[in-house]
Amino acid sequence: MPLLTGSERAFLKAVSRLAYANPFLSERLHAERDALGEEFLEGEPIWSLRVDDEDRPHANVLRITGRLESLLVDIRERLALGGSAPAAERDLILYQDAALYLLHRAHHAFFRTTILSALEGKGPGRLGFYTNFLRDWERLLHVPGLTLPAALDASHVFACLFQIHRAYHHIFRFIVGSSKPAARLRAAVWQSIFTHDARRFRDILYEWMSGMSTLITGPSGTGKELVARAIGLSQYIPFDPDTKDFATDFTASFHPLNVAALPATLVESELFGHRKGAFTGAIKDRRGWFELCVAGGTIFLDEIGDLDPALQVKLLRVLQTRTFQPVGDTTNHEFAGKLITATNQDLGAAMHARLFREDLYYRLCSDVIVTPSLEEQLRDSPSVLPELVLFIAKRIAASDAEALADEVEQWIRTGLHPDYPWPGNIRELEQCVRSVMIHGEYQPARMPLRPALQDTLDGIEHGAFTADKLLSRYCTLVYSQTGNYQETARRLQLDRRTVKSKVDEELLARLREAR
Repeated sequence: MPLLTGSERAFLKAVSRLAYANPFLSERLHAERDALGEEFLEGEPIWSLRVDDEDRPHANVLRITGRLESLLVDIRERLALGGSAPAAERDLILYQDAALYLLHRAHHAFFRTTILSALEGKGPGRLGFYTNFLRDWERLLHVPGLTLPAALDASHVFACLFQIHRAYHHIFRFIVGSSKPAARLRAAVWQSIFTHDARRFRDILYEWMSGMSTLITGPSGTGKELVARAIGLSQYIPFDPDTKDFATDFTASFHPLNVAALPATLVESELFGHRKGAFTGAIKDRRGWFELCVAGGTIFLDEIGDLDPALQVKLLRVLQTRTFQPVGDTTNHEFAGKLITATNQDLGAAMHARLFREDLYYRLCSDVIVTPSLEEQLRDSPSVLPELVLFIAKRIAASDAEALADEVEQWIRTGLHPDYPWPGNIRELEQCVRSVMIHGEYQPARMPLRPALQDTLDGIEHGAFTADKLLSRYCTLVYSQTGNYQETARRLQLDRRTVKSKVDEELLARLREAR
């Protein structure tokens, strides 16, 4: 008789999909529903995940793991008794995927405790629970009479599971809100870490992803650095089974630098380091971030659009060769970490104006993430505002967060227009919370309309535009905010080529100049 019945195979197929699913996409829910059938409990849609959900057990997951544990025990008993036909490779793959998923769930609490301890400054220490992990590994994956198709190393899988838990934790903690734009952002960040094919990442790509740079774009104040931290703190770090330690401490692996806040010479020294005597004031050797950033670490360059042209050339060489030279040194050093950059500028316009190198841009843009504005989130889901206010209040006044959040919400309802656009995005909302806490009110800056925008409004009021001209102006206005044709097309529900053909370069320049 075959090793699996038809219903068991269908269940394990759903579990296999679940094991490699992006947890922030609906594919996870579809896999859970297929696994449980009528027992699936309908809950919140995927875009309604909240920070507090991480601490709450998910009923569907508990049901799946309970049924899975029982099934894998039955399969091992069948193999021990004999009588089954040789297992087909497809069934062996399903068994292996199911065992790995069960390992992931069985040690969830230990991984989570390790992450929280490290973030509290206690350090992960020697991971003694690896011994328990190995015991389960042997029980589930070293089964007499069962030769599994993928030759996996226990310490590598352990490192992958630790990475998965870190990514889940940081994406949940840093990217909040129940709007669809926020959900899409969480899913995009997960893909930036693991790609869209988690199985291939586990088998091959984990060694190569640090060489893939990430570019984060979006309006100012939309949390680009938080996205960068979520990615940077979730990189793959090898685990040594002999010392029971990871190769590096993930909490010290993220190195941010705002290139617009420092002179070019200081940015160069911070990144590349220098040798004693390289310039006046260089009284000793100094190691830069490229040298200090080890494998599993990340350098984050904010405001990359303001990087000095000479440094753009040097950065391009780092990305092309993965090597660099400290100032005053002729020896090549290897850069082993990952590079993340961010900007609120339109790099396409900067390249057109020859302010940003085109070859550098194409080294940065293989992985692009766009952060949504607060106005976009609220347009999709107005209920996001109370969630974000409470989230901010918890960081500012933890013990009195709910009372402060109620006070802020009351003031926003009475003190601001219902369609207030929050031009400063999340950063402005945070200042609103702080201002209400201190002064009992928040008075936003009353910015006059930009002349180009006022011209558009005047033209609409007087019927001065044809439908085609009005569409061109609207496409240009939205593109000036997003800096991205694809995102503009998504917002306006138009074809990307249509948007590109409608953008008025002269009006676009006026809008940018007035910022």
